[in-house]
Order: sequence, then C-alpha cells, then structure tokens
Amino acid sequence: MAMGILAWIVVGLVAGWLASQVMRGGGYGLIGDIIVGALGAVIGGFLAARFLNMPDAVNGINVTSLIVAFIGAVILVGILQLFSGGREAY
Repeated sequence: MAMGILAWIVVGLVAGWLASQVMRGGGYGLIGDIIVGALGAVIGGFLAARFLNMPDAVNGINVTSLIVAFIGAVILVGILQLFSGGREAY
C-alpha cells in the first residue's frame, strides 16, 4: 500500500463520511470520519487481497480505492455500532 498521506486523508474522509451516511450514523466528525475511512481502507484492502486476489486494491485516489475503503469502512461502522449497542455516534 504505497499511498501518500494526503491520499489516505482524502480517501479516508470520503469513505468514512459515505459509510456513516449509509449506516445511518450521525457521522464521527471530520477527524473521526478520516480515521474510520483510513481504517476501512486497511480492512477493505486486506479483504480484497485475501478474497479477491487484489493485493494493491487501495493505491491512490481512484474509484477502486474509494470503493474498497468504503466497503471496509461500512464493515468497521457496523462493528462499532454492534459494540456500542446500536447507538449513533455524534
């Protein structure tokens, strides 16, 4: 995953925000959405490499990276909601 820090922030922000909207959360704020999206990119990248044979699925600011990060962020938000008792995070 040779991605610059700016690309991680941009992909993380977009993926985290989209995931919080899709999962009916209140969002996690700017920094929280970036963190959720960046962690989602790691989760999504791992899953894409493991199950879809896509070792470089998250590799910059592009549609594939956003989709993979979004899917990973949705999984992460789902796990966070599961452990928080279904409460929305604000």
